[in-house]
Amino acid sequence: MQSLYSNGFETIYDAMYQTFIDYELEYEFYSSILKKYKKKQILEIGSGTGNLAQHFIKNNYNYSGLDYSIDMVNLSKSKNPKGTFINGDMTNFSLEEPSESIIITGRTTSYLLNNIDIHNTLKSITKNLTKEGLLCFDFIDASRFFKQIKGGVLIEHKAAFNGKNYYRDSFLNTNTSNNFMFNWDSKYYEINKNNSRLIAQDNSEVRAFTKNEWELFLLLNDFELIEFIDKKSYAFDTYVVVAKKMA
Repeated sequence: MQSLYSNGFETIYDAMYQTFIDYELEYEFYSSILKKYKKKQILEIGSGTGNLAQHFIKNNYNYSGLDYSIDMVNLSKSKNPKGTFINGDMTNFSLEEPSESIIITGRTTSYLLNNIDIHNTLKSITKNLTKEGLLCFDFIDASRFFKQIKGGVLIEHKAAFNGKNYYRDSFLNTNTSNNFMFNWDSKYYEINKNNSRLIAQDNSEVRAFTKNEWELFLLLNDFELIEFIDKKSYAFDTYVVVAKKMA
């Protein structure tokens, strides 16, 4: 089965996540933080298919997006011709000019599976932020989420978009391979009348975090923690971190 994030299936991701996430509310949330700290230049890591990007671009932010999937980047470019989108790895990237602010959205931090990747990501971000630049990102809160999925939980999401109906079965369960890891195994179906057709599946090991972990990661990489924000998110308990690059 092909990956959900490439070879045409990124369009399925795009369709379904527009029904899972209210991108207007997401924009208002992140924009309120950027306005508070007077930032108009932004790099979004994990920009995906550009659904959040279009709100920043429409509201005249100096916006760039970075994503690991070239197919996601290409779809973003086609949807947002005025935007700047980069194919790159958050653990090692370089901008032509540093940004006033960097946000990591969509719980993309879950794919930082080991501490080396976390430190490399924070080092890359430091290099690509201006003096006293702002860093903002969300993460899945292990202390709450693991209580919900211990032993295994099956979650179904339904979505209708552009005249097509989809649903996703996700089986979530903790594992003890390393750090606070969990398995997220998903199957995506398209529904036609009374029949369903499997169109993609995604089997991933991903990571949740505690607040204390991020406090230490930020400290060790010369960021000043400003605040944790408890933010509701579909399917997951999350926190958002707001931090500042130390001069």
